[in-house]
Amino acid sequence: MMASSDQPPNKAICSQGSSGSSGSQNPRNSSGQTVKFARRTSSGRYVSISREDLDMSGDFSGDYMNYTVHLPPTPDNQPTDTTVAAKAEEQYVSNSLFTGGFNNVTRAHLVDKGIDSDASHPQMVGAKGTSCAMRACDGKVITDERGNVIIPCECRFRICKDCFMDAQKENGLCPGCKEPYRAAEFDDEIPNFFNSALPPLPSPDKSTDRRMTKRNQTEVFDHNKWLFETQGTYGHGTAYWPPEDMYGGERGGCMGSAITDIDRPWKPLNRVFPVSSSIINPYRLLALVRFVALCFFLSWRLQHPNGDAVWLWLMSVICEIWFGFSWTLDQFPKLCPINRSTDLDALHEKFDLPSPSNPTGRSDLPGVDFFVSTADPEKEPPLVTANTILSILSVDYPVEKVSCYVSDDGGALLTFEAMAEAASFAEMWVPFCRKHDIEPRNPETYFTVKGDPTKNKMRPDFVKDRRKMKREYDEFKIRINRLADSIRLRSEAFNAREEMMIKQMRNGEVDPTEPIRVQKASWMADGTHWPGTWAVPAQEHSKGDHAGILQVMLKPASPDPLMGSPSDKIMDLSDVDIRLPMFVYVSREKRPGYDHNKKAGAMNALVRVSAILSNGPFILNLDCDHYIYNCKAVREAMCFMLDRGGENICYIQFPQRFEGIDPSDRYANRNTVFFDGNMRALDGVQGPVYVGTGCMFKRFALYGFDPPNADRINQMKETGIEALCPTDFDPDLDVNLLPKRFGNSPMLVESIPVAEYQGRPLADHSAIKYGRPPGALRVPREPLDSATIAEAVSVISCWYEDKTEWGDRVGWIYGSVTEDVVTGYRMHNRGWRSVYCITKRDAFHGSAPINLTDRLHQVLRWATGSVEIFFSRNNAFLASRRLKLLQRLAYLNVSIYPFTSIFLIVYCFLPALALFSGQFIVQTMSVAFLTYLLIMTLCLVFLAVLEVKWSGIGLEEWWRNEQFWLISGTSSHLAAVVQGLLKVIAGIEISFTLTSKSAGDDDDDIFADLYLVKWTSLMIPPIVIAMVNIIAICYSFARTVFSTVPQWGKFIGGVFFSMWVLVHLYPFAKGLMGRRGKTPTIAFVWSGLIAITISLLYVAINPPQGTSTGSGGGFQFP
Repeated sequence: MMASSDQPPNKAICSQGSSGSSGSQNPRNSSGQTVKFARRTSSGRYVSISREDLDMSGDFSGDYMNYTVHLPPTPDNQPTDTTVAAKAEEQYVSNSLFTGGFNNVTRAHLVDKGIDSDASHPQMVGAKGTSCAMRACDGKVITDERGNVIIPCECRFRICKDCFMDAQKENGLCPGCKEPYRAAEFDDEIPNFFNSALPPLPSPDKSTDRRMTKRNQTEVFDHNKWLFETQGTYGHGTAYWPPEDMYGGERGGCMGSAITDIDRPWKPLNRVFPVSSSIINPYRLLALVRFVALCFFLSWRLQHPNGDAVWLWLMSVICEIWFGFSWTLDQFPKLCPINRSTDLDALHEKFDLPSPSNPTGRSDLPGVDFFVSTADPEKEPPLVTANTILSILSVDYPVEKVSCYVSDDGGALLTFEAMAEAASFAEMWVPFCRKHDIEPRNPETYFTVKGDPTKNKMRPDFVKDRRKMKREYDEFKIRINRLADSIRLRSEAFNAREEMMIKQMRNGEVDPTEPIRVQKASWMADGTHWPGTWAVPAQEHSKGDHAGILQVMLKPASPDPLMGSPSDKIMDLSDVDIRLPMFVYVSREKRPGYDHNKKAGAMNALVRVSAILSNGPFILNLDCDHYIYNCKAVREAMCFMLDRGGENICYIQFPQRFEGIDPSDRYANRNTVFFDGNMRALDGVQGPVYVGTGCMFKRFALYGFDPPNADRINQMKETGIEALCPTDFDPDLDVNLLPKRFGNSPMLVESIPVAEYQGRPLADHSAIKYGRPPGALRVPREPLDSATIAEAVSVISCWYEDKTEWGDRVGWIYGSVTEDVVTGYRMHNRGWRSVYCITKRDAFHGSAPINLTDRLHQVLRWATGSVEIFFSRNNAFLASRRLKLLQRLAYLNVSIYPFTSIFLIVYCFLPALALFSGQFIVQTMSVAFLTYLLIMTLCLVFLAVLEVKWSGIGLEEWWRNEQFWLISGTSSHLAAVVQGLLKVIAGIEISFTLTSKSAGDDDDDIFADLYLVKWTSLMIPPIVIAMVNIIAICYSFARTVFSTVPQWGKFIGGVFFSMWVLVHLYPFAKGLMGRRGKTPTIAFVWSGLIAITISLLYVAINPPQGTSTGSGGGFQFP
C-alpha cells in the first residue's frame, strides 16, 4: 500500500472488521465489513459517514410474478427520499477508486477526473454534474441514470450526496427551506419510477398534471376526479391493466391475446444433428480397417527383422509402434462427431417477451460476467484491449444483465486510462451499434472491413451517423495512442512541482548544491499518485509489488430501458436505449514472496470480485486480443445452458477464429483441423476441452462442485427449485470448512447458492427436474455500496488464497502453463459435460502470430503445459470413472503428444541413415510389406477426405496441418519434453528466448511480419534434419551410380522417405529464407557444422567397403 506521504488529498478510509462483527441489515453486507469514511472533499471540508448512515438505501427488489399493483405518483403518493440516499451511495461508490491489500486498510480515493477528456455519461466515473448549493462546497449534485439532477426537497435546493447525508444525520431538515425533506415533483423533472416494474400512467398533457400537482396538499384527494382529468388506466381494483396494443392485439377476456408462460407451447432451444450416415459410417469403417491393418503390419515387422541392419530395424519398429499408439489416441475420439443448432427466436419468446406478469418485458435471462485479461501494455496494445471492451459493452444481451471486468495484472496507469477512455467512447459507440444493428461491434474491425457498409441498413440517417462516428473513433484512437506521452509529461510536471515545493521547504536549511531526491511517481489525471505500477519502479509501486486496485468505470445499469433524446451527443437517439453495462477495472494486489500464479491467479481474482459485485451465474472469458464478432453469441450459448440438460453443462466452448493470417496459412495458424475436427468430434462424447478463451462457464462448476443430483436434492427439499446451501451440493463439505475451500469472505460464500439457483434452466417442462420458475430473474439488481466494494477489494489481496482450495479444486487450476486444459479436465472428471457451439457467424475473432519464430514459441508453451500435465496428478490415467473412455483417450493424447517428438526425430533421421549405410528398414521389399504399406496409406487418404467432408475443412488446411505437425514435432515439442524432464527430475527450468531479429522492409504489407526472421534455438533440429537428408541423398546417389551392382531399390526406398521428410519441412525452409533469403548466418553455421559432424561420425564408425574389380570400378567416400 502507498505510504502516507503518497496519499491523495481526496480519500476515504475503510477499515476491515472481523468477520463476526455485526453490520448492516442488508443481506449483501453481511460479511462483517465495518466501513468508516473520513473523506476530504475538493473544497477542503471533511465529511464523516458511518456504515449505519449508509443503510438508508431501500430495497429495490419486488415481486412481479402474479399481478402488479400500480400506484401512480399522485399528490398523496409521493416517492420517499430513501431512494435518494441509495442513489447517492451508489454514485459515490462509482466515482471512487478503491485500493487495499495485505495488512493495509481499504482506501476509497474520490476520482474527480478519470481521464484528461471530459466524461458526461451518468454511469461513468467522473461524469460532469451541477455543483452543490451549500456554502463552501463544490461537490456534485445527485443525478439519476440519465444524468438529470435529483432534488430531494420541493424547495428545489440542489445538494450533493455528502451534504444530504449530513442533513439527514443531524436533524432531517433541508438546508434551503429549513423544513423536513419531502420529495417534490415538477413539470420539468422526470418522476422516479425505478422502484416500479411498470411505466408511468399516461396523461393527456402536462397542464393537467401541473394543475393536479399544485393542488392543496391538505385536501382529501379525489381519485375519481384525478382519473377523469388524467385519463388514468386502472384495471380491477388497483391492478394495472395493460394497454390494448401492448401485446400486439386487442385483449379479450381476462388474458386477451397475451400468451402466458404456462400456456405458451414448449420449444427446445437447441437441437442435435448427427453427421450423415453416408459419411460417418464409411469413416468409422476405414478407421477400423486401418487399425486392423496397423496391428498386422506391426506384427509382421516384429516377425521379420533385418539381419543386415538390426539397429536400423529396431529403431524403425519402436518408432512405428509409438506412431500407431499415438494415431489410435488421436483417431478413436473422432468417431462420434455431431452438429448442433440453436433457436434464438424460441429463446426470445421464453425469456424476453412481455406478459401480464411482466408488462414491461423485463428479461428473465441470467446475468453474464465477461472477463478480459491483460498484463503488459507494451506487449498488448491498449487500443486492442479497448476495442475488445467496446465489443463486449455493445453485446446484444439485456444491459442490466451484463458486467465486464478487465484484469490488469501489470497495474499500469496506461491501461487504466485507456479503459477510462473506452468507457467514455462507449457512450457514443454502443447506442450507435444498437440503433443501426452494427456488426461486428469492434470499431477497428468495423471501419476497416471491406464491403458496402450500407447493406441491410434501413434508417435514412445511417450514412450521416456513420461518418460522424468514424470521425469520433479516429479521435479516440489518437487519444489512446498519445496516452503514454500524456502520462509521461504529466508525471514529469507534477514531479517537478514536488521538487520545487521541497526546495522551498528546505530553503536555508540544507546545502543548496545538494541534489533533491524525489520519487519519480506516476500521476493520475486528477493530480494524485497512481497506486499501481510506476513508470520508474519504486517500493510498493512495481509490477510485482503494488496494492490491489478496483474502479467501477461504469456503474450498474437501471433495470428498465433509458431512451435517449434527439439532441444526445452526435446523433438522434430518441428511440435507442442508451444504458451501458457495468464495467469494472481490477488490478489484484501483488507483493514479493507470493506466488501469484500468472493468468490463472488473475482469473480467480476476477471470479471472486465478480461474485461480490454482480454474481452473474455465467462467466465468459476472453483474451485482450479476442473480441466479439457475433453480438448474439451469448444468446447462442444460453440456448444450451437454459435448455433440457443444461444443469449438467459446465461450459460452452466456441471455436477460435483468427484475423491477419496469410492466405496460404503457411504455419497452420488457423488450426482448423483441431477446432473443426477434433473439437466437434469430442462434442459427441463428453464435450470439447477448454482452450483458454472464447468460453462461457457456469460459475457453480468453477467452484469445484459436482453436477447437481436432482433426485437426491429433491429428497432433501420439498421442491427442487429453491436456492440451497453450498453444503447441500457436496455431502463431504462441512459448513465449518467453507472458509478453507473458498476463503474467509462470507459474501462470497453467500453468493454461491444464489449463482447456482440463477444458473438453472426454466422448470417449464416435465423432463426438467432441476430448474427455476419463470420470472425469478426479473428482480432488479441491488445497488452497489461501499461495504460491498470493500469486500471486493479484500478478496483480491495477495494473502486471500493462502490455505484455501483456490487453484487446487476451486476456480482455474494452478500448476501448469496450460491452466485451461487442466481446468476443463477437472470438470469433466467430476462428471460435468461441455458443449461445442459453432455459430453461423463466427462468435469471436482474435489475432495469432504469423511469424515462424513466434508460432514455434506459442506451440512450445502449449507442449510444455502438456508435459507438465503428464507428470502431474491431472494425468488422464488417474481419472475417475465419471470420465468416459473416449474422453479419457482424448485427454491422454493431450498430455502424451509432445513425447512423439522423440520418435519423430529418430524417424526423420532414419532415411538418411539408410542412405548412408546402403541398408533399409526391411531386408527385402516383399509383397507383404508393400501391401500393408499401401492399405494403411490409402486408408489414411480416404479418412482425410471423409474428415474434410464432415468437419468442413479444406484439403489444403489438412495438408498444412500435417506439415506443421512435423515442423513443431521436431522443434517445439522436443524442447518441451527436454524442459519438462529437467523440471521434474532436476527442478531446472529452461526458457527458450529470442536472440536476434531481422525486421521486414515493407511497412505497407499487412503480412510483413510473416517474413521476419528471428533466430531461435528451436530452429536447429529441423535445419539439421533437412541438411542431413539432403547430404544423404547426394551421397547415396553418387555411391549407387559408381557401385558395381547398383541397388536402386534400396536407394529409391530411402529417397522416398527422405523426400517425405523434406516436403513436410518445406514451409519451414520457406519461412527461414524470409522475403529475400535473408537467413541469419548463424543458422547455416550451426546447422552445417552439426550436419557435417553427424555425417563424418557415421562414416568413421561404419566406413563403406570399396571393390577393386568390376567394369565400373569402386567408389570410396573421401
